[in-house]
Amino acid sequence: MNFNIKITLTALVMGSLISCSENQERENVVVSNSATSDQSNDQPLSVIFMIGDGMGVPQISTSFYFNDTISNFEQFTSIGFIKTSSSSHTITDSAAGATAMATGQQTYNRAIGVDKDSVSVTTILEELDSKGYQTGLISLTSITHATPASFYSHVIDRDMHEKIAMDLTMGKVDFFAGGGWKYFTDRKDGKNLIDQMEQNGFKIDTLGLSPYDVVKKNGYLLAETSIASVVDGRGSYLGDATAMALDYFDQKEAPFFLMVEGSYIDWGGHAKDDKMVIQETIDFDKTIGVVLDYMKKNPNTLLVITADHETGGVAVGKYYDVDPNTNKKSEDPTKVQVYFTTDQHTGELIPIFAKGKGEQLFGGIYQNTQVYTKIKQAIEMAQ
Repeated sequence: MNFNIKITLTALVMGSLISCSENQERENVVVSNSATSDQSNDQPLSVIFMIGDGMGVPQISTSFYFNDTISNFEQFTSIGFIKTSSSSHTITDSAAGATAMATGQQTYNRAIGVDKDSVSVTTILEELDSKGYQTGLISLTSITHATPASFYSHVIDRDMHEKIAMDLTMGKVDFFAGGGWKYFTDRKDGKNLIDQMEQNGFKIDTLGLSPYDVVKKNGYLLAETSIASVVDGRGSYLGDATAMALDYFDQKEAPFFLMVEGSYIDWGGHAKDDKMVIQETIDFDKTIGVVLDYMKKNPNTLLVITADHETGGVAVGKYYDVDPNTNKKSEDPTKVQVYFTTDQHTGELIPIFAKGKGEQLFGGIYQNTQVYTKIKQAIEMAQ
């Protein structure tokens, strides 16, 4: 537990919102020091978009209380909140939430890459791919799962995994890592999409994060469905895959868009599993550290971190010891504990953090569709 915390997350968020509001009233906004050191760089802006699935303020707070090191969230000063309701429900699901951020369009729960009328909408990944960007997706679940799928696929229901897998073979994603090989090989239509992708210039690995081939597109399908949780021994996969993707893009010498999902924060909320929530949030925090280290050497980059929704109605509260003989509770004033109010998604406002060129755009409170808009604005401002 980290007892050297000098400021609470709530104070950090509120203070940042006030600061962002003041900055936006000025005609000429000055970007942060981390983004100004490369003002002469006329290359297009690269974007790293990190989504902690199910991650609200309480989950982020666990990275302050249970971490052995200072949380990387403390390195952000540009912070806002997003509203997450979908077009069909006040409480969104991951499909509608991710689609809103990927396309700028509100849609109904379970929709992937389509608007509320089931019409396909171009995603930010597809737009940037058409402009010469390298693109990448990293997930802990199947790469066909709702959040990653919303950046490259267009289907009316999130459970259409085989159709989603087929969309991935179209080649708009240059680097991907996750699970879900069964949707590429064990299919109702009998097709082997891995063979098809390899014939189309992909290097595909189903065993591990083997060295990438810089000449080819690279895909890693490392589980039948989802990769293991931290609790079940996943190890450092999320940070390792992220570092590998960033190195691959550097070798390509082109701007890139990379989405990284911390999937199991959500799963821990659904299971009311405090250990999973804590360990998955800390692992996501460590991966943020990998990205921040990359940005120190590559300042022509924007990092945006948020969630699609909160899961579990999590609260961080008092910790009580229970006497096994008397069953009486006594408070331990040096500890905190994670509590759950539900095993479902909630309607909490979700924090959004930004660092790098254009970070000042992300302060305030706004609908999740504006995440797409603000990323595009940041890219245009950097040109």
